[in-house]
Amino acid sequence: MTTVLIVDDEPAILELLQACCEGAGYRTISSTNGREALRLFFQHHPELVIADIRMPEMNGFELVGRIREVSEVPIIILSALGREDEKVQGLQLGADDFLVKPIGVKEMTARIEATLRRAQLPPSESKGVYTDGVLTIHLDRQEVFLREKKVDLTPKELRLLAFLTQQAGRVVSVKELLQEVWGSPHHSEEVVKWHISSLRRKIEFTPRHPKIITTVWGSGYRYDRPSQADLEQS
Repeated sequence: MTTVLIVDDEPAILELLQACCEGAGYRTISSTNGREALRLFFQHHPELVIADIRMPEMNGFELVGRIREVSEVPIIILSALGREDEKVQGLQLGADDFLVKPIGVKEMTARIEATLRRAQLPPSESKGVYTDGVLTIHLDRQEVFLREKKVDLTPKELRLLAFLTQQAGRVVSVKELLQEVWGSPHHSEEVVKWHISSLRRKIEFTPRHPKIITTVWGSGYRYDRPSQADLEQS
């Protein structure tokens, strides 16, 4: 049975999330603070973590960061504020989804199911090595190198980059990226935007003027293999 770790210091929210998960057939374990949640994570090895941001002892961001050091388990972050900087920070740390409270039971259930489905998707249709003179991806080792220097990517960034390189030269729509990388086209398009921005900061030589991952306005994004001129200038 799938186990879900739920972390929230508001008893009413905690009970609602437990009822939502258990009603969908999942086993739940819960905590009201991040430090205890981390202990429960190592003890029970849940298949999904749902965590609030503002908690005592260890906040949600710290919890996500600690979990991401050792695991790629899917994580949903909850926030009562929904500020953009919080969303960006959570996604950059490796969270798979970001939800603003309050959230309805039906939507919460759908988000949980979609997140668990995404976790079961293979990271790539093909195994092996991708290289284009600037970027090298070792899919089997889940490692990325920029000019022989290792680049640290979150699991979601790696999945996104691998898919874009597989479609190199072709414009990929946001909906297609949501379907292929996130497992559902119903997520916010901003999630893709944030991850693309994060990738550019890590792999572009001039992130504000990207040449590798380009935006095709009104259509989506395209991975452009660097030309010989680009290689000589980089």
